Amino acid sequence: MTISKWLMVIASASVLAVGIAACGDDDESTTGGGGDLSGSIRIDGSSTVAPLTAAVAEQFEAENSGVKVTVGTSGTGGGFEKFCAGETAISDASRAIEPEEVEACEKAGIGYEEVRVATDALTVVVNPDNPVNCLTVDQLSAIWGPDSDLSNWSQVPGLNEEFDEDLALYGPGTDSGTFDYFTEEINGEEGASRKDYNNVGENDNTTVTGVEGSPGGIGYFGYSFYEENEEALKALEVDSGKGCVAPSPETAQDGTYVPLSRPLFIYPSADALKQAEVQAFVDYYLDNVNSIAEAVGFIPLTEEQLATSKDAAKKAGA
Repeated sequence: MTISKWLMVIASASVLAVGIAACGDDDESTTGGGGDLSGSIRIDGSSTVAPLTAAVAEQFEAENSGVKVTVGTSGTGGGFEKFCAGETAISDASRAIEPEEVEACEKAGIGYEEVRVATDALTVVVNPDNPVNCLTVDQLSAIWGPDSDLSNWSQVPGLNEEFDEDLALYGPGTDSGTFDYFTEEINGEEGASRKDYNNVGENDNTTVTGVEGSPGGIGYFGYSFYEENEEALKALEVDSGKGCVAPSPETAQDGTYVPLSRPLFIYPSADALKQAEVQAFVDYYLDNVNSIAEAVGFIPLTEEQLATSKDAAKKAGA
């Protein structure tokens, strides 16, 4: 993630912190423990979830100067490796924990609960000069499938638009939860993907610059990255069999943007929650996540989803 991205997130969080402070005794404002907490909290995992967690952390630290929160981006899979090894207190994840990761945590005695923090409309982006506006799931699979040898947009089956331009594919690395989710939903099997694409690892901004600079560019990442760069990219609509639907907060929440709408999570460690600063941070996260999510381009939870998340966090710390 570029420095400019982090600065934008931090600036947004700082504005929010000032706004909440200005609210005084507003019934909806929350605090993170009155500034008397101390310690450090290490978080790692999804590069999609990281900007949201970083914004929460920045605001939390502003109110609790004795606590240092670090947010890494080794990918959802890489984050779970560290989490199940006891190296982190919280794992950011853009997909649910998988059976082998569950087993690793169980062997290490790491307890946790899955806590949903936002919703995402995983977005497929192309260069703005691309005349294509919508692709079916089958067409996306034809481009990204493990057996695909398509090299030009004119080879995409059933394409209505004439577009004679070389394909330039950009996508996340294999430790990414976004990679896992996209390949399972589009190609029918997690991890099944053509290998001759520009692997950007966890740096989604490389996808932004790559697609922006390539007439035939195509890539995918979380909705927040598209929203930040919508003047430089075009989001494709996706047709899963019921017509073309554009990614948006509304279509992600109402279930019409399928199959690429998905939940985003944090996984707090049960042992870590015994530490006052970690418990305070998770409480603060859920008390403020919806307002912060909107400020940094994420899709907030519904009231019902938020209540479920708070119950899960309470259960994890019990």
